[in-house]
Parts: sequence; C-alpha cells; structure tokens
Amino acid sequence: MLIQVELTRILIQETDDTHIVELREKDGERVMPITIGYYEAAAIERRLLGNLPPRPLTHELLANAIAQLGGKIDRIIISDLQEHTFFAQIVLSGREKEIVLDARPSDAIALGSATNVPLFIEDHILDQITKPF
Repeated sequence: MLIQVELTRILIQETDDTHIVELREKDGERVMPITIGYYEAAAIERRLLGNLPPRPLTHELLANAIAQLGGKIDRIIISDLQEHTFFAQIVLSGREKEIVLDARPSDAIALGSATNVPLFIEDHILDQITKPF
C-alpha cells in the first residue's frame, strides 16, 4: 500500500558528504530520513526556497523533456529498500499508457520538487524504518 508523504526538512552539511531529506507521513506520525548527494540536495533546497535557476538544470530539463514528448509526471514512489539502499520510481502518464521509470530516490525527489507532484512510500518501507530496535 502506498502512503503519501511530504518533504518536511532538508539538511545540507557543508563539512560532510551526508545530506538528508526527511519525509513525513502526510496523515500520520512516521518520519523517514534518506541520505542524498549534495547536488540533489542543493536542487531540492533551491526549489523549496523558490530560487529558480535562470536556465533549466538537470531535473527541470528532464521535466521539460517529458512534457514536450507528451507525457506527464503523475507521482514519485519510494518503492523498495534493499541492503540499506532505497529505490524509487517516477510514474508517468503518456499517450494512452502509464510508464514507470527506475530512479535513485534523490533524483526522483528532486524531480518531484521541480514539478510539484505527490510523493509516496510503500508502507513496508516505513514499517522497516520506524520499527524499534
């Protein structure tokens, strides 16, 4: 089952390579942090602060290409967790069919923040992450 989440916080550490986005259940209390790369973190932060680049960067370019080809980004899904690695999907609607693209969560979240589409997590991932030790 998919659980809708919201990006609630981004932590960019200037002295470390560890940058974190925090995703919170939209209608619940569970929170999930995901470690991401600097460039994706910076792209997400720029978008959240409303600092739009004068020219399209990678995530805006991809969104523009999808739109120009007649597609629409419907949703982003954090779909799996295997051996401490998260997996994501970008779900597109195209000409008469749905297309699912495999993606890194950091790229998918950055693309989602650039296009304001809903973000979901499979509930089994939230169950794994929020279990007490």
